[in-house]
Amino acid sequence: STCPDPASCAMIAGGRIGARAVAGSIRASVARYRAGDAMTARPAFSAALPVAHRCAIDGKVGAGGGHGGRRQPSGAQAAGAGGLGGSVRHSSAANGSTVRTNWTREEIQEVFDRPLMSLILEAAAVHGQNFNPREVQKSTLLSIKTGGCPETCTYCSQSSSWSKDTGLKAEKLMDLDSVFQMALRAKDSGSTRFCMGAAWRGPSQVGPKQFERVLDMVSKVRGLGMEVCTTLGMLTKEQAEKLKVAGLSCYNHNVDTSPEYYPKVTSSRNYDDRLDTLEKVRDAGIGVCSGGIIGMGEAPEDRVGMLHTLATLPAHPESVPINVLVAVEGTPMASEGLQTPTALELVRCVATARIVMPASMVRLSAGRNTLTYAEQCLCFLAGANSIFAGDTLLTTPNVEVDDDAKMFEALGLVIKPAFDGKNPEFEIPKERQESIELAGLRLKPCGAQAAAAN
Repeated sequence: STCPDPASCAMIAGGRIGARAVAGSIRASVARYRAGDAMTARPAFSAALPVAHRCAIDGKVGAGGGHGGRRQPSGAQAAGAGGLGGSVRHSSAANGSTVRTNWTREEIQEVFDRPLMSLILEAAAVHGQNFNPREVQKSTLLSIKTGGCPETCTYCSQSSSWSKDTGLKAEKLMDLDSVFQMALRAKDSGSTRFCMGAAWRGPSQVGPKQFERVLDMVSKVRGLGMEVCTTLGMLTKEQAEKLKVAGLSCYNHNVDTSPEYYPKVTSSRNYDDRLDTLEKVRDAGIGVCSGGIIGMGEAPEDRVGMLHTLATLPAHPESVPINVLVAVEGTPMASEGLQTPTALELVRCVATARIVMPASMVRLSAGRNTLTYAEQCLCFLAGANSIFAGDTLLTTPNVEVDDDAKMFEALGLVIKPAFDGKNPEFEIPKERQESIELAGLRLKPCGAQAAAAN
């Protein structure tokens, strides 16, 4: 019989083919993974997908377009990103697939607006090309300095501007030993990345002594064999370089939302300030962690704008956290009666992020505690491969560790190892070693040193 809507029928047929391809590739991947072949346990989805899906996965959507006005890499960075200074493509270290940095906003909007089932299938295919789909990284986030922040982010309970309304009191920077003990607990619970957040405008606000203490924390935690991330606000070039020497793996600095909506989020800085810090982090050779928050009253187009900003940076962020606003009583946004995004809205953002940034880690962050196992499963299928573990994220509630363990077992997930299992050697810099010893703390042997000592 004649199809009344050829376009819809073609989409349905393509979805069925895609579903069979995804299922077959996952089965093959799992078989290879169980056989111990982790590196080849990456499904070759796109070969079996319909042409329309393959084109999108291979980065051939649309005509390409301009760079969106983002800063371009220079010198060695430009060469590493694919050649000349105007380059818009580089290869994924995972499997040599093309990664685009020349997405137009219209192209990303088109991806974002696709029927959800087709979007999820396509994102699952892209995810399987670049990662083992069973692996999910567990990260722990610790607030090492809570409250008293001079910034005016209207979603954040740590701003001093409304501390009387939130009841959150400013605390001092945690001591090194307390942070180290928390890192040990995080590692024992399965986390392979340890993130430390300080409620600062930036290290320049508090002076060099406190920043030096954070550098000691970075080095000592890195000595555990964990990936280390910090979020300390805006950085100077020199501060970024010091963090790199101390052993920092990644630096978090979220763009939060689209450039157009950003003035409604804060008045104490502008969007270019965020991009400037990301550039300094990238230039220092530190991995960039940058994402956003949904549910702040933004339109769907603003979510696309946020993803467009990230996908058109000179190099895609190493990790992209997707947060759902947790409205804390006393913050300006909590008083606006904003509607919480549905789980499917979150899935749509995750899937779009996976397609346009195929080699980046996509992290389920704040708001995950409201999701069921099934809803989180959809997020993982759509390309999320990292979570924050632990019962608190800075000042907001999170999923308990035991509950995550049950979810991993129920979904057949495994913990993604630090540094993809390569575990590069790290020796605490002499300056940091001396600083730690001066603080009256003795470094305990860990990793290979601990094994040798026993």
